[in-house]
Amino acid sequence: MTQLASSARRPRARRAAVFACIAIVAIVLDQLTKLWALTALSDGRTVPVLGSLLRLTLVFNPGASLGFLASHTWIIALFAIAACIVLIVLAWRTTSMLWTVFLSLAFAGAFGNLIDRVINATDVLNGAVVDFLNYGWSVGNVADIELMVAGIGIVLMILCNVKFSDAHEVNGTADTSEQTQSNQAASTK
Repeated sequence: MTQLASSARRPRARRAAVFACIAIVAIVLDQLTKLWALTALSDGRTVPVLGSLLRLTLVFNPGASLGFLASHTWIIALFAIAACIVLIVLAWRTTSMLWTVFLSLAFAGAFGNLIDRVINATDVLNGAVVDFLNYGWSVGNVADIELMVAGIGIVLMILCNVKFSDAHEVNGTADTSEQTQSNQAASTK
């Protein structure tokens, strides 16, 4: 492997490590808070945190946001599996660390809720998600917050023209504009 190809792979390895670290921490945080909610709120009580703005209430949501598709949980689970795969592929293809961060948060949110759908299933992928953050109009969890932050971040990056990728793929390695000029000069000799 040439030094050029080796140096092109280092940033990808760094982004992969950042993706993995953020995703693992975010998934663990989500699952620990859900475990806490299952033990602390299983008696059915509601705990006020910020008056009527935020309360803690244990709810098992078989649907998506606001109970959407509650009778078709398996569709949501299949969509979450597909989304997780797409997010990993996108994270692998981006050359932007900022995109990597928000893609990892989106992955963590989708995967965190998918874990619930698998663990709490009584049939194939029909499990409910553990929600406990009661906003009055909706009840959610940490994975939902991660998905919301990721969504807002991605929209802002698009609006601010943060490039998803600034490299071209040549022979399976990132080929930046400097490398392209170097390759073009070498091919003319």
